Amino acid sequence: MTERKVSELVAVLAALNEAGTISNVVNSVRAYGDVVVVDDGSTDGTGELARAAGAFVITHAVNRGYDKALESGLLWAAKQSYLYAITLDADGQHSTSSIALFARELEAGADIVAGVRDRKQRWAERIFSFITKNLWNIDDPLCGMKGYRLELIRGTRRISTYSSVGTEFCIRAARSGCRIREVHVSTSSRIGASRFGDGLRANLLILRAIWLGMIKAKSLDYT
Repeated sequence: MTERKVSELVAVLAALNEAGTISNVVNSVRAYGDVVVVDDGSTDGTGELARAAGAFVITHAVNRGYDKALESGLLWAAKQSYLYAITLDADGQHSTSSIALFARELEAGADIVAGVRDRKQRWAERIFSFITKNLWNIDDPLCGMKGYRLELIRGTRRISTYSSVGTEFCIRAARSGCRIREVHVSTSSRIGASRFGDGLRANLLILRAIWLGMIKAKSLDYT
């Protein structure tokens, strides 16, 4: 996919101790638009490296968790003059070449563009995908690469009510009749341990997100 700069687009990266990858990811993403990195309490100079690579940086003095970091970045983006935001991982797992496809769908009128990964790491993710596909026609709600029409975020009172920002907002948008498109995303193996984990605790957190998504994630306009 040919690189195409979109002046109205900003990429949002939540980052915790990603000094080994953040410069390369920021440099790659800047071919498509601006970048804001939310440095979520890193102790390895992630924020400084991101800024040196040309990103805007939001700093959390202490670690607040992936979802809070993502929320900070999206709320910041919504206050700026951008039309679109794309979230992706700061560890280099997501192929940045997919950004052009996300931008194209957003420019064509999609409210949310949901990434669909080529593989799912945990058994709970497969259960979640089965449920959301049948209820709301969303294949991979847990994919961290998503595109947002920022007007949608500006128009709602709350992005999230529990700690699963991208998942909850996507389900709420589907329930509200928003235009959701999907883009297949190739992924590569992460260098180092996942901040979310891979064991029983991670799967239980995903099952919790399924339950909360079904009972709490209603429409975009509730308080």
